[in-house]
Amino acid sequence: MALTENQISKIREELENCKNPIIFFHDDADGLCSFLLLYRFVKQGKGIIIKTTPKIDEKFARNVAEYGADKVFIVDIAIVDQEFIDAVDVPIIWIDHHTPLKREKVMYFNPRINDPKDNLPVSSLCYQVVKEDLWIATLGTIADWHWPKFIEEFKKQYPDLLDESVNDSETALFETKVGKLIDMISFCLKGTTKEAISCAKILTRIKTPYEILNEETAAGKYIHNKYEEVNKEYQSLLKRALKQKADGKILLFRYLHGKISFTKDIANEFLHRFPDKIIIIAREKSGEMKISLRSKDIPILPVLEKSLQGINGFGGGHEFACGANIMKDDFDRFIENIKSNLEK
Repeated sequence: MALTENQISKIREELENCKNPIIFFHDDADGLCSFLLLYRFVKQGKGIIIKTTPKIDEKFARNVAEYGADKVFIVDIAIVDQEFIDAVDVPIIWIDHHTPLKREKVMYFNPRINDPKDNLPVSSLCYQVVKEDLWIATLGTIADWHWPKFIEEFKKQYPDLLDESVNDSETALFETKVGKLIDMISFCLKGTTKEAISCAKILTRIKTPYEILNEETAAGKYIHNKYEEVNKEYQSLLKRALKQKADGKILLFRYLHGKISFTKDIANEFLHRFPDKIIIIAREKSGEMKISLRSKDIPILPVLEKSLQGINGFGGGHEFACGANIMKDDFDRFIENIKSNLEK
């Protein structure tokens, strides 16, 4: 079902009637592609990337005021505090697919409000609205491990990027040029917020995926080179991670932070390589453990929610893919909780 026709019309109307929007988006491929779809449709505005924790609190109201935005769009952000909404005096349009929240004074579009299982990526939702940039919508959707409803159209337009025989997101992610493109746009978000925003701005000007893959333009070459640079560091960390032995059903890898976080990336790679395991990738930084959890067969979200009881930390996400922030001193107890709740 995703968005209804009335919802699509309402979001499109808001996009068509703004001159200076600000767009908040999550720092992953789905969030980035959702931003790109809206920005390229409006052809103006400013993007604000939300790193570390997918949450917008009151302090971000200052960004809205300083930019002089006439509207706020929020895409692929799980939590928006009521205090932020109350502090902003322009319309807020929030498009998401995480666990629905109750908020006032915001235009909130989340298919899971009516159908808890309707977990369509936000890039697909935004594509329903703008009907432009099919390749961007496809990358964002597949990056979130979903198979786009519009995939046949993509295959016709880009047969060399995705073979007709490929019929699932996992194969596309790890065995095709589409997967490499997703890595390229995902890796360009790595590093500082300033670096990530610079790459996002460059992507707003790229017209086709071939500019990146084949380095056909200066913009495409910049994104390609950024990917090559980041990928060297990723492959080095992945090599270390692959030496980790599983403890029963759980495959845990923890590492000290560097300049770049690869927690989500390694979690996804491990899920592909070890589909029968519960994947837990934890990055230690500033006394906290920043965690990505993945599973193919066992719903991990309810296990996470139970395991957070009595723990100094928080987390959430999707049924089979979650994130959490746990204080380092509580991490071992948190892992024991996971093991205990899995046994139940």
